[in-house]
Amino acid sequence: MAEPMTAFTTDFQHSGMPAKDLDETIEFYTQKLGFELAGLFHNGENRCAFLRYGHLTIETWEGDPAPMVTGAINHWALDTPDIEAAFENAKALGLELKDESIQSIPSFWDKGIRYFNIYGPNAETIEFCQII
Repeated sequence: MAEPMTAFTTDFQHSGMPAKDLDETIEFYTQKLGFELAGLFHNGENRCAFLRYGHLTIETWEGDPAPMVTGAINHWALDTPDIEAAFENAKALGLELKDESIQSIPSFWDKGIRYFNIYGPNAETIEFCQII
């Protein structure tokens, strides 16, 4: 029997938000709000920044249009130590998968990430992410 997805996650990892201007966004969050720039990575031709304050991490990137309206958060991400088990459980629960398979971005963090996304009941994207 499938379990709730919290059985396959350890914590809230980050929230994702596309940036109108990545440099301006980094400056605002670090210089004006006091966040730490936890990481700046390339994803193809675009850059992606992780901004951290306490337990909150915001992933923000260039290359996708920023909605510029309330509700501009793109996704929520949960830490998972076993992406394969989480993916199989999501399928067993009958969750609406946004990704047909586990995805990866090898340029994030030291050794990359593996992740998949599902849709919530309000069409929100929920990511399950394993930092390798």
